[in-house]
Amino acid sequence: MDPAINPADTPVVVDLSAADVRARLREALAIYVAAMEYPRGTEHHRAPMWAEHISRPGWRAVGAILADPNSHANRDSPLVAVAYGYRGAPHQWWHQQVHDGMRRFGWTEEATLAMLSSYFELTELHVHPAAQGHGLGEAMLRRLLDDRTERTALLSTPEVDGESNRAWRLYRRLGFTDVVRQFTFTGDSRPFAVLGRPLPLHLAARTLRTPLTTDPAPPL
Repeated sequence: MDPAINPADTPVVVDLSAADVRARLREALAIYVAAMEYPRGTEHHRAPMWAEHISRPGWRAVGAILADPNSHANRDSPLVAVAYGYRGAPHQWWHQQVHDGMRRFGWTEEATLAMLSSYFELTELHVHPAAQGHGLGEAMLRRLLDDRTERTALLSTPEVDGESNRAWRLYRRLGFTDVVRQFTFTGDSRPFAVLGRPLPLHLAARTLRTPLTTDPAPPL
C-alpha cells in the first residue's frame, strides 16, 4: 500500500535494524516496486532475497519515515524510502557478475581482483515517488556509507539516455564513476552501469580509477 503522505509531514532519515526491516519488509518492498515502476506482484519474488541479505556480513540499512511536525517520529510512522547494502564477497552472485563484466570491459584480472577485494555493495536505494524531491536519496546514501571500513562502494543502476534521472544525478554528484557500462546481468535484458567510488566519501573520486592496459573491449 502506498504511504499516505501529508505535505506538512517531514521525512526523517533513520537507521533500520534487521528486526525493523523484517517487520516492515512488505512496506519496504512496496516502495521498491513503486520507485522502480515494476508490476504489482514483483515484491513477492524479491522478498526471500531481501530477507536473506539481512544475514550477510556488514549488512546495514537506513530508511526515511514521516514525522508529523506536531509530534515526534516513531517506529510506526509510514516508511517512504529504504536503502541497504553489505560487504561484497566472491561467493555472491552480484560479485561474480561484476567480475565477469569488468573483465569483458577491459579491466585486467589484477585490477579487477583489487577493486573487488574490499567493497560495500549498495544493493538497494529507493524513494517512493510521492516522497521524492526532498534530498532523501542523498541523505540515506551518506548515512549508509558513513564509517564503512571497505575501500570502495559499488552499485549497479539501469542505463538511462543522457543519465537523466534522479538516481544518476545523485550518484554523479557524490562522485561515483564508471566501472562497467552497458552490462547485461544474467536474467535481465536491460543494460546496466556499474559505478563506484572510494571510501570514505571525502576522498576524491579520481582515486578510484585504475588505468586499463588496453582500450575497453565492447561488452558482450
